[in-house]
Amino acid sequence: MGRGKIAIRRIDNPTNRQVTFSKRRSGLLKKAKELSILCDAEVGVVIFSSTDKLYEFSNTSMKSVIEKYQKAKDGDNQLLSPDKEVKFWQKEATILRQQLQALQDNHRQLMGKELHGLSIKDLQNLENQLEISLQGVRMKKDEILTDEIQALHTKGNLLHQENIELYKKVNLICQENMEMNKKVYGRDATVGNRNTAIPYDLGIIEDPRVPVHLQLCLPEQPSVKALETGPKLR
Repeated sequence: MGRGKIAIRRIDNPTNRQVTFSKRRSGLLKKAKELSILCDAEVGVVIFSSTDKLYEFSNTSMKSVIEKYQKAKDGDNQLLSPDKEVKFWQKEATILRQQLQALQDNHRQLMGKELHGLSIKDLQNLENQLEISLQGVRMKKDEILTDEIQALHTKGNLLHQENIELYKKVNLICQENMEMNKKVYGRDATVGNRNTAIPYDLGIIEDPRVPVHLQLCLPEQPSVKALETGPKLR
């Protein structure tokens, strides 16, 4: 058996009227939500019950919807008289001042000032908002510090590799210098004069990060006696 058609008139029974109001209100708000999602529309629904209880739905902000509605309604009458235009801009200035005042009050409350008059629930909401903001700031700070540490590690590895290459080049130059001295003087340069010997063991394997101290040294010169007793050219 199908449902009977309900006459569109005021329901006399208070209980039936309240039940019908609850069902139809939920269905209306659900349809408004579906309309806003499916059609990407800006929807605002305001309902007052017979006992002046407020029910509302807005997919963005009810205040912005009402302001947009007022602007659209005022825009229909483009030919405004000077008096109406002055009143319109005075109204706009009043709305902007109210918004600025609300933002300033919110900022002062976030800074911990002018908290008198707030209920426990308002203070709890303010505390939760501050904790969420603080968590976001800490996450951003940790992200920046992690990136900087990673960059410093990369730079340190590059400098370490360059340091090892410089050690290898220094050892190679020292070995070439020793070979050159052997060829020129026919003996090891470290045997004749130990005070002028150059230590070539740089120890790059033990601690390659130790800075290298290079010192230029003139090759060993033959003494005057060696020149006198040396072979004479004919």
